[in-house]
Amino acid sequence: MSANEIKSVTATGIPLLLDDIDTDRIIPARFLRCVTFDGLGNHAFEDDRVQDPAHPFNQEQFQGAGILIAGRNFGCGSSREHAPQSLMRWGIRAIIAESFAEIFFGNCNSLGIPAVRASRESLQQLTDAVQQNPGVEITVDLISLTVSCGELQISVELADSAREALTTGQWDYLGRLLSAADQVQQHASSVPYLNSFNTTK
Repeated sequence: MSANEIKSVTATGIPLLLDDIDTDRIIPARFLRCVTFDGLGNHAFEDDRVQDPAHPFNQEQFQGAGILIAGRNFGCGSSREHAPQSLMRWGIRAIIAESFAEIFFGNCNSLGIPAVRASRESLQQLTDAVQQNPGVEITVDLISLTVSCGELQISVELADSAREALTTGQWDYLGRLLSAADQVQQHASSVPYLNSFNTTK
């Protein structure tokens, strides 16, 4: 079993059941000048949080949450990897939404963040449950494609390719490359123009 296999995610939730939240709102453009992604989590939804002190990401009861509940077309707008990076570094490990912008979905998958789809009715039920009890744990199960929260259980959807990549650990391209270091070195030694750099005088 690969250490990078993601078959389920269990954490408390944070509700943000709004539609068309774009990547500019998730991480404002002025934070894109960073050299690394370190520290981006501190600025997730920064402008929204300043404008609305009651924003869920400001509320004490949702600090430490790992599963985001969102609405339709989440992550639309600019195709910036900084958006899922900021959410991941804030602590988000899975997202449940009605639908996702395609590039944002792909970026989440590449980071090992399951982005599953649920009906609006189910999302509202989850939101109600989390608002009533912020400490309740939610489990996103990628094998059964279900989400459970206390006595509530809902069905979710995830593209087969993304599901396979996450549950087998194939999403982690760097990990796969490092685990095959011997094969990479062997292949590199057979490439003539690479060997020229290894010649000694």
